[in-house]
This record gives sequence, C-alpha cells and structure tokens, in this order.
Amino acid sequence: MSELFISMFPNAANYWDRFLESMEATFQMFFIAGLLTMVIGGTFGVLLIVTKPGGIRPNRIVHTVLEAVTNIFRSIPFIILLIFLIPFTRLIVGTSIGVRGAVVPLVFGAVPFFTRQVESALSDVDPGKIEAARAMGSGILGMIFRVYLKEALPDLIRVVTITAISTIGLTTSAGAVGAGGIGSFAINYGQNMHYQDIVNLCVILLLIIVSLIQIIGNTLARKTYNRELFKK
Repeated sequence: MSELFISMFPNAANYWDRFLESMEATFQMFFIAGLLTMVIGGTFGVLLIVTKPGGIRPNRIVHTVLEAVTNIFRSIPFIILLIFLIPFTRLIVGTSIGVRGAVVPLVFGAVPFFTRQVESALSDVDPGKIEAARAMGSGILGMIFRVYLKEALPDLIRVVTITAISTIGLTTSAGAVGAGGIGSFAINYGQNMHYQDIVNLCVILLLIIVSLIQIIGNTLARKTYNRELFKK
C-alpha cells in the first residue's frame, strides 16, 4: 500500500481487510440482486405491455395484478421495505443480515422500478411494426423478441444502466440495517467512529463504480442505436 494512500486515508488503511470484505459484499449483492431484477422485472415489464388493453395478448386480470403489485412496492421507501420484509427474508433465506439477507429486499425494491422502465421503453416501439409482424403470421414470442425487444434495445440498455446505478444506491442503503457492504463500512467505521477519511474513500469508490457503469451503458446504447440506423 502506497505512502500517499496511507497519508490520505490512514484509518481506512488500518481497516483495509474489512474494506475489501465490504467491497466484495457490495459486488455480490449488486450482481445477484441485479441478475434477479433483470429477469423478473424484465418479464413483468413485457407482460404489462403484452397484456394491456390493445396489446398483442390482452388480459385484464394479469395486467391489473401486475399494475397493483408494481405500484404498491414502488410506493414503499426502501428502508421501510427492508424492515417490513425481515420476516419474509428470514423465511426464504434463513437470515435477514449479510449478503443473503439483503438480496431479497433488494430484489423487491429494484424490480418495480425496472418493470416500469422496461414498460416505458417498450411502449415507444412503433405500433406499425407490430402490426406488420402480426400480419406476417408472427406469434406472440416472435413479436416480443423480434419486434419489441429488438426495436427497443438501445432504450433497454439505458434502462439497465439506470437500474444498475439505482441498485448500487440500494446496496449502500441496505448497509444501514446490517446487510454489509460499502454502506455498512461507511456507517460503522466512518460515521460511528468519526473517521472522515473512511467516509471519503467510500464516496470516491461509489463515484468510480457509478461512473464506469454509466460510461459502459452509454457506449453500448450508442453503438446499438448507430447499428440500427445503419441497418435502416
């Protein structure tokens, strides 16, 4: 460890092993909860578009239930949701603390947001292309994958980017109730022990992570958009 780093973050250097463990916990929460959010939220977003009135497979019951569930969980602040889900989390994974205990509330907190983002991105797909695919005999899955998801790909990449950044924020909030990670490290070793350099280091790390996610997302979205324009 360089002398410059030790001079800038002396207390963080003393707890370096704990800091590395916190980083690992944050990345575990991010990737596990993020993957589940993409799968579940993406599915719900597609179902909202498909089953809406005038959609390619209208179903009022499914659409109403998904709307209600999404709206309910979106309206609950994440810290309150963490506490509310403690019994359910213990039932599912056997604990309400640590990485395992954080994944369940993280998914519940991120899925409604991602669902709405996916729904919004798919809503912008040209209805004419959907009707053209229907006229050519394309089935529901064909219209979903070959029209909706393909045409909305640049917007979906931006949606994934926004949700990934939001999930990073949720993992730090989860640290306030024993989930571990960078948020917990900043609170327990920074704020509670009055070590400002630890707080500063955590903020810098989060800024770097968020900036990298944004750069990667913007680059992929731009390349995808340009490729679609070239095809046209």
